[in-house]
Amino acid sequence: MLDLSPGSGLVLDGTEWTVERREPEIGRVQLVAVDGTRQRVSLRFLANHPACRPSSRTASAGADRGRQSKTLRDLNIGKRELAALRLAHLLEAATGFRSGDSLRPGPGEPKPEYDPATTTLTSRRLAKVAELGAMDRREAKLLGLDRVSYRTLIRWDQKREEHGLVGCADDRWLRESGGHPSITEEVREAIFAVRQETLHRSKVTMRTRERMIHQYVRETFRDRKVEVPCYNTLRTVWHEWFGPGGSRQRYVRSGELPEKNGHVLVHRPGQVVALDTTVLPVMVRESVFGEPVKVHLPLAMDVHTHSLCAFRLTLVSDTSVDVAMLLRDVMLPLPMRDDWGEDLEWPYPGLPAAVVAEFAGHKVAGLPFFVPETVTTDHGSVYRNHHLVEVERVVGCNILPARVLRPTDKQTVERAFGSIRSLLFEQLPGYTGIDAADRGADPEGDAVLTIDEMEHLIATWIVRIFTDRRSSDTGSELRRFIDYMSVTVPHALLVSPDGMVLDFVG
Repeated sequence: MLDLSPGSGLVLDGTEWTVERREPEIGRVQLVAVDGTRQRVSLRFLANHPACRPSSRTASAGADRGRQSKTLRDLNIGKRELAALRLAHLLEAATGFRSGDSLRPGPGEPKPEYDPATTTLTSRRLAKVAELGAMDRREAKLLGLDRVSYRTLIRWDQKREEHGLVGCADDRWLRESGGHPSITEEVREAIFAVRQETLHRSKVTMRTRERMIHQYVRETFRDRKVEVPCYNTLRTVWHEWFGPGGSRQRYVRSGELPEKNGHVLVHRPGQVVALDTTVLPVMVRESVFGEPVKVHLPLAMDVHTHSLCAFRLTLVSDTSVDVAMLLRDVMLPLPMRDDWGEDLEWPYPGLPAAVVAEFAGHKVAGLPFFVPETVTTDHGSVYRNHHLVEVERVVGCNILPARVLRPTDKQTVERAFGSIRSLLFEQLPGYTGIDAADRGADPEGDAVLTIDEMEHLIATWIVRIFTDRRSSDTGSELRRFIDYMSVTVPHALLVSPDGMVLDFVG
């Protein structure tokens, strides 16, 4: 866990930084390096950066985190002199005298701008800021007096009252923490070896890890006398290096997977198309015997426009042929259906609709179509099938599989399933819920739509609502869609006054 309080330290890409200011209202912190370099970064950037860890240096609030308070012994001789110089400037701004004692004035003290008889504390601090700002930049940096503001003087004064002279010292001047001296190179090697070993095994306790560390040391360094620290030290070090270890084992293994070589910046339609399959959460009736069944929903989504380019309903689990036909649907314009009006036609800017219709051989509905450049899938067997890989090669698609147990690599299509469920499927009879515990008393008996009717319903909803919708208008658009489908679908919709679907009747 990172401590981002002002004054705390962290290491970013091997460079030590100190948190100078925290801005939680906008999710940013300002960091300052040892050489005075400053940068503003977001909290999300630090939380997800693989080479970011807490610094071992003592921070201003170190005593509150169980560490000893800073003392003058934490400063070397040169830094003590710089702290004394800071203290002299601070006392001159506070009292008008660099010694802090009006009975022992220095030559020319007090200066007119620091005379406590004629000036206020605020004016003296502002005069000190102006004086330090007029110094040579290089000289002020060497003395640690560059970038001194009015608030800096107040902060130094508060730390001086709490810690004395060492309160005026920069926290980056303090000596580094001692760490764990009992962790030798041999013990460190054993800890990392056990970490790699337990990463691929089932989850074990820290006691078992301790025994494995002792066993590794005995077997590897049998000709040397290596002292292994106690259990509490090993547990503390393991927690500091690898985290608390409260997550599930398979997610820990997933977190250790190597990152991709770069990332894809999507900036045009068709550049990346994400494919995935889920079980349709609505019971439908098959067309032969009319029995309630569950079907699978393969879906293709354009990552740039977040449009649902194509979908299919399969009575059994989808195959490579189904996914190949899904790619075919992505590349071909969707024909207008008999009950679709002109409002569902695709408006092509700069290109007459008659030209598009002549090219396609039919009127084209309002759904994008293109040749996908890159296809992102998970590691399901259907997506790794040699037939589908050959189809993608012939089409000219780059295959970009997602990492194992990393749903964020194709989060757009994962989120699309949730959007379709909440905006459409939950409104339909036969809805089964997200798991067995939330299932209704008899979803099979509630199922009235056939597979063909469900396919027509989803296609109409995608073209009419999902492709051209605004979040604020989802409710009103859904009511208009229900009214529209009550006329076009062979089954009548019983709708409540607030627009909710009550039931389907033949």
